[in-house]
Amino acid sequence: MSFNNPKIAIYGLGYIGLPTAALFATSGLKVTGVARNKKRLELINQGKSPIEEPGLDELVAKAVSMENLKATDKGEASAEEADVMIVIVPTPMDKFKRADLDAVKSTCKTISKGLKKGNLVIIESTVPQGTCQNIVIPILEESGLKAGDDFGVAYTPERAIPNNTLYEMTHNARVIGGIDDESADMAITLYQRITEGEIIKVSNLITAETVKLIENTFRDVNIALANEIAMICEGIGVDAIEAINTANHHPRVNIHTPGPGVGGHCLAIDPYFIVETAEEHGMEAPIIRTCRNTNEGMPNHVTKLIIDALTEAGKNLRDSTIGILGVAYKGNVDDARETPAEPLIRILKEKGADVYAHDPLVSDNQIEDLGAIPSDYEVALGCDCVVLVTEHDFYKDIRPEMIKNKVFVCTRSILNLDDYKNNTLIFKGVGKPNN
Repeated sequence: MSFNNPKIAIYGLGYIGLPTAALFATSGLKVTGVARNKKRLELINQGKSPIEEPGLDELVAKAVSMENLKATDKGEASAEEADVMIVIVPTPMDKFKRADLDAVKSTCKTISKGLKKGNLVIIESTVPQGTCQNIVIPILEESGLKAGDDFGVAYTPERAIPNNTLYEMTHNARVIGGIDDESADMAITLYQRITEGEIIKVSNLITAETVKLIENTFRDVNIALANEIAMICEGIGVDAIEAINTANHHPRVNIHTPGPGVGGHCLAIDPYFIVETAEEHGMEAPIIRTCRNTNEGMPNHVTKLIIDALTEAGKNLRDSTIGILGVAYKGNVDDARETPAEPLIRILKEKGADVYAHDPLVSDNQIEDLGAIPSDYEVALGCDCVVLVTEHDFYKDIRPEMIKNKVFVCTRSILNLDDYKNNTLIFKGVGKPNN
């Protein structure tokens, strides 16, 4: 295999897989993207991105016009033709809050049927520690080849955020570990083609796996601290947002912002992978579990704020209409995976409320899948209680007079709350004094 011009097969063409494929293709390499969704494949082969991400549509168009990027559902044939196979498939949680590695396993089995001597297999999917050594490699070795001797294996976690994916992929530090030095060095040579950021080589596969989980667990723990502080501050009449922002002026303090909960494909899931690995080795992870419980409990806390606000207005939650503003898990993205809006909607409906939701970026079909009634902006603003859940820029101009029934719950700190003081509006907010 020539690492001056390797052929690449990328398995998974989602939020990370497609940008990765397009970046390698526009760097001059021949890339085949593998996925099952026929509509997605069709769009990509037409030079169109099925994913809303700044700059990605143009990058996919360029890659296809260069004849360096094609998309297919033929996974085994793609492996046979490739020198490098990169796995970027989803790793969600199952109902027991353990990693669902079915997509990783099936992809590796497909690759094993086309694996050849000299190939390099790279895993980018976020996985529990030890997955590469204990699951991926044994499946790949069903090919009859031996990892480290006949083919290489490396692990490099993606580190990019929606709405800034391409910049972060090409500028953030890249962590790479391998089954051996040769595998890691081959992966480093490859990723140097698409990143200006530092490439950090770690000692082995499991260390690279652990790095990604530490990063996201740190953020989840930090947010849990912010949420706990916010709830305490609400009860004692302190503005938590002001207090946290002021505390962050200390040179060694950086507390995140409280909110309605944690969502997305990483922060709400990855901490459980550490818990899972710890339990498999007879250990516990009480801090991580507690912080997950705190963040998962925030939709219940928001429900309490809604009930308090409606009670103050002389209304009951049962048979009230609730207008949810934003169902994406974070601002200015169309991604509703693991969004805290979903459990909030479920709780409100279980308590007898009718839930309407508006989101300028998320489709009506997705809103329906979350359990809410898709609505126009004006309809949501006209509900008995309006709840701001997602910090889209679209909502930054909300004014008190726009809340028709004068009951408003704000879970994000994107508004100028001076506008809401001395107003007839009944206002409750995460981290805002409510006594």
